[in-house]
Amino acid sequence: MTQAQRDFSEVYGLSFEDLHIGRTASVSRTVSEADILMFAGVSGDTNPVHLDEEFAASTMFGGRIAHGMLSAGLISAVFGTRLPGPGCIYLSQSLKFKAPVKIGDTVVARVTVKELKAEKRRAVFSTVCTVGDKVVMDGEAEILVPART
Repeated sequence: MTQAQRDFSEVYGLSFEDLHIGRTASVSRTVSEADILMFAGVSGDTNPVHLDEEFAASTMFGGRIAHGMLSAGLISAVFGTRLPGPGCIYLSQSLKFKAPVKIGDTVVARVTVKELKAEKRRAVFSTVCTVGDKVVMDGEAEILVPART
């Protein structure tokens, strides 16, 4: 008995050959109470600055803030769904957290192709998350991108 092999060609995102310096994509999300609670549950990060309003009010933030990695996760969403999209492999990420994100803030995560390494099919991206005009996180990522088949 033979098994038919599933064709995933329509599922894959862009190939390495489709990329060019300056190409960009983004996703946005308004951070909710549920997002913070679910992220705390999944990650195990139950720091009271994220979960306890009274505690968080006594900190330099003056209230609860979202986990920094919640915003960073939006960068992963751009890579996995938009640019380059399904089939890419996240190799590395540097991050600098610049400002807090609070419940109700809309975070825009944007990635931009910065460098292409053709010999290894790797792309280097600048990564940035903003709330309005304020940069809340930035960094750089390296992604392995499938070749055109």
